[in-house]
Amino acid sequence: MSEAMKALQAKCGAVADGSFGPNTAKSIAAHYELSRNRAAHLLGQAHHESGGFKRTREGLYYSTPERLMAVWPSRFKTVEDAMPYTKDPQKLANKVYANRMGNGDEASGDGYKFAGKGFLQCTGKSNVRSFSSDMRLPDVMENPMLLEKEYAFESALWFFRANNLFRLCDQGVDSDTIKAITKRVNGGYHGLKDREEQTTKIFQWLG
Repeated sequence: MSEAMKALQAKCGAVADGSFGPNTAKSIAAHYELSRNRAAHLLGQAHHESGGFKRTREGLYYSTPERLMAVWPSRFKTVEDAMPYTKDPQKLANKVYANRMGNGDEASGDGYKFAGKGFLQCTGKSNVRSFSSDMRLPDVMENPMLLEKEYAFESALWFFRANNLFRLCDQGVDSDTIKAITKRVNGGYHGLKDREEQTTKIFQWLG
């Protein structure tokens, strides 16, 4: 059960049971004044990125150094390099996100504090600061964990607005548009088939 989805449902006037379905999709679209196209694309992408609206925190637990080397090849060249960062999400985040995206150095703790959160994984101090400013939610800078529940959907909505993705959404709900949006959200086409299935299904629900 998703606590973030329950919180979103409560905001939108849907039954707050943590389960995502047609009624919840319609309630979200109405509450945030999203067109059918925009809601379908945003919810379809968010559904995939969050594993069905269940995950709102970046998974940074890796049990083997080999896995770390595969995921972060530029950061970990050898087993010896990677070993100290296995099974330690905080230490890992502070390492791999140091001096990037507005974060301070490894000792600052920014990497872990501003690791991916929300339905579309808002990551990095600069992005969280932009979200906080644009949405007029100053508390988020001091407590980014608010993105994991209270503002999980708002951060996804903000990402689409900030990156002009709604203009793409307006072009229609078809394979080419979903592929273009996926590229902007993911940086590639990981999970494209599921993203297409979810977006198309939600679009039908909203009809």
